[in-house]
Order: sequence, then C-alpha cells, then structure tokens
Amino acid sequence: MSRSGFSHRGVLDYEHGIQKEWIITNGLGGYAASTIINANSRTYHGLLVAALNPPVDRTVLLSSIDEEIIVGEDIYRISTHKYPNTVYPTGFEYLKHFSVDPFPTSIYRIEDMEIARRVFMVYGQNTTIIKYEVNNGGGGDGDGDGGSGSAILRLYPLVNMRNFHYTIKSDDIGFAQNTSEYETTLTANDVSLSLLSNARYLKGGTWFYNLEYDTERSRGQAYQEDNYNPGYFEIELKKGMSNIFVAASVNDLSPLETSDVEKLYEQEVVRLRSLEEKTGLDDDFVLNLIPAADSFIVNRASIGSRSIIAGYHWFSDWGRDAMISLPGLTLVTGRFDDGAQILSSFAKYCKDGLIPNRFADLSDQRPDYNTVDASLWFVHAVGRYFAYTKDANFVRKMWDTIDSIIHNYMNGTHFGIRMDADGLITHEGQLTWMDVKIGDFEVTPRRGKACEINALWYNALKTASHLADSLQKDPSLYERVADDVKQSYATTFWNSDEKCLFDCVDNNANDGNEGGIVNRDAAIRPNQILAVSLPYTMLSREMELDIVKRVERDLLTPVGLRTLSTDNPMYQNRYEGDMVARDTAYHNGTVWAWLMGPYISAYTKVNNHSKESREHARAILRGFEEHLQDGGIGTISEIFDGDAPHRPHGCISQAWSVAEVMRAYVEDVVGGGEIV
Repeated sequence: MSRSGFSHRGVLDYEHGIQKEWIITNGLGGYAASTIINANSRTYHGLLVAALNPPVDRTVLLSSIDEEIIVGEDIYRISTHKYPNTVYPTGFEYLKHFSVDPFPTSIYRIEDMEIARRVFMVYGQNTTIIKYEVNNGGGGDGDGDGGSGSAILRLYPLVNMRNFHYTIKSDDIGFAQNTSEYETTLTANDVSLSLLSNARYLKGGTWFYNLEYDTERSRGQAYQEDNYNPGYFEIELKKGMSNIFVAASVNDLSPLETSDVEKLYEQEVVRLRSLEEKTGLDDDFVLNLIPAADSFIVNRASIGSRSIIAGYHWFSDWGRDAMISLPGLTLVTGRFDDGAQILSSFAKYCKDGLIPNRFADLSDQRPDYNTVDASLWFVHAVGRYFAYTKDANFVRKMWDTIDSIIHNYMNGTHFGIRMDADGLITHEGQLTWMDVKIGDFEVTPRRGKACEINALWYNALKTASHLADSLQKDPSLYERVADDVKQSYATTFWNSDEKCLFDCVDNNANDGNEGGIVNRDAAIRPNQILAVSLPYTMLSREMELDIVKRVERDLLTPVGLRTLSTDNPMYQNRYEGDMVARDTAYHNGTVWAWLMGPYISAYTKVNNHSKESREHARAILRGFEEHLQDGGIGTISEIFDGDAPHRPHGCISQAWSVAEVMRAYVEDVVGGGEIV
C-alpha cells in the first residue's frame, strides 16, 4: 500500500507505551483497539468490541489475549497488564517493532525466535482475527520431541461481556462454555462469543482480578475490573515458520482454516487499497488518512443505510458531526454513494425542520433533536454534494427536507428556534456545538443569536436558492430572506473595537420587541471563522481579513483553533482532571482540530488562493503528520490542550477532525478553491 503508516522500533517503557493507541474498525461501529504495547489502558479497549445493534450497543467481548511461549523450562510472557501498584507481565520488553501498515503489527523477539502479531477485522462482521507468524530459528531436528528446535505457544483469551462504558467484577457475570477440539463458545447475558483457532483448545476457567486502566483513572472514571479466562489454545512451534490464528466473533466461523484467514486478510488489504485509488489522489498526506476516514462510515441497522460515527471510542452517530464531516469523508474521497446514503438517512428522520442531533444508542429509544445547527449543516452538505456530483435527481429527493428546514426556521420550531424580525435566527441555550452543561449550569451560554448559526443560516438560504434554481423552482423567497440577513448581520455582530465578530448577541426579553436589553458577548471564540469560510458569506473583504487575522493571532495552534483566547479570564489551558474540570475546559480554551478546516478555507480565500497562501496552508496542515504518530496512531484526535505542547485528549479518532483536515487539504491546498 502507498501510505507510509506508523512504525516504532526499540523498547518502550509502560508509561510512554500506553500514550500511543491504535484502532481498527469493521464498518458496523465495532472495533479492536489497544495501545502499541498491547496493554489496555481504557475500559473502551479490547480486541473485539462488537456493535450488537450496528453502529451502537457496543460490547467488549474479547478484552485481550495473553501470549506465553515455553522453551524448555523457561516461560516467556509477551502480554502486558496493569494491576494495583504493579505492571505484570512486562511483555513490552520483548517488543522490537510496532507498525500500523496496513494493520496493527507487533514484532517480538525471544531468544532466536521472532513473533509477528497482526490484528485485523473482517469488514461488515463483528469478527476480529489475530494472526501469529512465528519464525523459530532454533537448532535441533524439529521432530517434535521437545528438543531445542521446538517450543510451545499458549494463547489465553481474556473475555468479558459488558457495555464498553462500564467495568464489571467476577460476581457480576457467569459464563456458559461449549468446547470442541479447536473452538470454544462462551455465552452470558444472551450474547455468545466464539473463539476459534488452528491451535488445540484446552478448557479451563479462572478470573484475572483487579486489572487497571490508567487512562480511565486519570479521567476520574471507574478504572478497575476483572476479566475471565475460559482456557487456552496451545500449539507446538517447530523449527521454521509457524502460522497460528485466533478468531473471535459473534458469528459461527467454523470451519476456518489458515488459508481462509489469509484470504480474509488480503481481502481487507485490497478493500483499503481500492479506497485509496477511488480518491484519484497520489498525495501521501491524504492517503495516510484514508483508513481513518473509512472507519467513521458505518451501517445503521435500524434504517438499513449508512451513517457516520462521530468519534472513537465512545461517540455514536450525531447529526451535526455527520453533516460537518460528510464532505471530507465522502466527497473529497469519491465515495458519493455513501454520501447520498448518509444524507438520506438523516433526511428520513427530519422532524419539524430539525435533523436529529443524535441517534439513540438503543433501538427502542427515539432520536434527539436538541440542536440548532445540524439542519443548517445538512443543507450545506447537500449543496456540497451537488457541487461535486451535479446529481440533480438526488437533490430533488432531498428538496422537501431542505424546504421544510427553511420554512420551519422562518416560522419557528422547537427550542425557541425562529427567525426574528431582522431575518436572523434566535434560539434557546445549549443548542450550538458549544453545548456542555454541568447539571443546570451552562458552561458556555449562547442563548440568542450566535454568529456562526446566522452565518450558516445565510449559507443555507443561498444554497437553497442555488439548488432551487437548478431544479427549476422559484428561488425568490430564499433570496429575499438572505438579503435581510445580509443587511442585519454586520450591524448585529461586528465588534468595531476588536475588529472581529461578537460571538453571541442576546436580547434578554427574547420576544423580538424593541427596547429589550441587548447583551453582546465579546469573547474571542473561533465560531466567527465560519462567517468567512462557508461557500456563501456576507461580510466585506476588509472585515473577513480582520477576522482571519484576529483568529490567527488569538486562537491558531499547530493542531487547530482554541475555543477561547488566552487573555480571557475564563481561559483553561489544560484539558485534564475529573469530568467537571474537563467539561469546564471543553469550550473554554481547549483546541479543536476540526476548526482547522474552516480556518484554512478562510485563510486561502482572503488571500485569493495565491500560490504562497496555499503553500503556507499546506505546511500548516502537514503539521498534523507529527500527531499521526501520537495519540491515536494514523488518525486525528478530538481535542488538544490550549497551551503547548498541545497534548491530545478526548476521542483518539474524531470524524470531523479527520474530515475537515482532509477537505481543506484537497479543496483549498490541492484544488485551489475551484469547487464552489
């Protein structure tokens, strides 16, 4: 494959090893994930975390596998666990090389043996396969008599059957086990896990107590649990090369031969290669992100269509995140059919002009609609889809949803979302993307008229007008309202003292009557960049230049934009501590990678997409290459500390982080802003 991947050579200690994580996915919302030393540091880690109701109801089934190699009287353990006040075994000491090209691969060396451990998933199945290639270069005749040319490999699966948010103890669950010569099936809580190998299975049954997950401890979460070991697989390793596998699945895979495993492995390699080819690009920066981009596009079983996971490990599919991510994940990558399916999935559930903010984690729950911007991002995404595909037939199918959104926002819908007399949209609190609440406390109260919401509103009106014209419909209503918004926007939001936008304007009476007290939030936040970066904008060139300069001065970092300027008294320089501390910092200084996309679009736009501006933008975006070797290997994290060195936090792999970096790189750097 053409991508360079991540590679590490040399011994890592435990503390540094758990700071670098890997994740692979299966197109259903399920995944396998751990650290590069294969020591689980989160409740969310596991070799098989199955999405039992794709893409949700994610359940840890196979937590890890303990590998043990017996040579004569010596026992070598290449696994790693954390227990209270100790790390045991310390298998990372034998780890000589780790890479993720194309899948997580660990190379261990013991005496004159080299063990390659590769982990991959079967696309479209809740199935993980762990392959072991053992090169036993020892002497002896290799006749299996236990001489110096042979060794024994034992594989101890540690299983669990719990929601991936929580931990359990041995008293919380009981397993039923049904075994055969090469397979065992474990059942608990009406869920079955099959473990199948080409090594013989020996039934046992013991608990590993008090395993600890250090990342959860640092987050103030439950961090200690028990895992069950039902037995072990065993095989003799003779001189030469041995190929062993363990397959873990909610499906019945029997019989599964070594040749079948090789075919499944190559099948996934070919699938990823085809995704690279579909982009039509040969830039390694984009190609390195293709597997990450692919990981977020999933099937949603309840609607039989595609959706977008907002982030791994813990987010499900959210409307706002999906619509922001769609251009980068599906349009710049040439996955137009997936883009159309995703738009159709959310359009199907549009209610009173609102796109779902979040689909439910369980099949019997209703979607949440508590967002003011998801619907406006939906209109934007349809517009971008049309810009790339010119598919008028699909847009015609989406038209009723677009028209419903526009009219409901004009006439008023839920959560106080309505168009005011000045044409601007007003709304209740905690409906924008800065929506954290701690109990009843609104951390970033943005009730009223928010600058980016009304930038999105204008963009939606102009997009609707353009699409209406393309469908030979009357665009005059959208144009008329857009003119009103344009006349009101600068008057309402321009902060002449700071030469940028007020973040939010709130009329305390909130009834549209004249004479109400107006509060203007002068905090320097990144939301204003959307008033420059969107396809349709309202401000003068001088104002747009001033906004870009202000954002660059106060908010730009190498990994995204801060959510608050550093000189604001509310600024939080670190995202750390318990949930209250982290929620307080979430939108008060914490850096968000996805905002780099709008910044790059705005920066290149105000510089007329000059060669110099594009090269500067390229250098900024390629700065993420260093991050691709850190945090979540090969992907981009959700958030970072506001202060240097900008440590990554939150989800190790975030859809809109990956999507917006890719989109800006392809559209604004490579494409020079030609797609409008």
